[in-house]
Amino acid sequence: MNFKTFLRTLVFLLMLFVVLYAGMNNIEEISFSFPGVLQKSVRAQAGIIFFVVFAVGVLAGTMLHGGGKARGGSKDK
Repeated sequence: MNFKTFLRTLVFLLMLFVVLYAGMNNIEEISFSFPGVLQKSVRAQAGIIFFVVFAVGVLAGTMLHGGGKARGGSKDK
């Protein structure tokens, strides 16, 4: 494992900790609306909504990052 991979993993774990910490301390229900996608507002615990928004962002980033075609051979061995 190279340093760049280690640093990315460390930053990702730090982001997961922030989401977990926010979820543990925001247990009251909130209303979440997303006009154009959701017809009605969603009422759920704030921590659950934080996690869902984070998960959607991670999935979108993964698809954007891994969506290209591989050119040439791999240099990491």
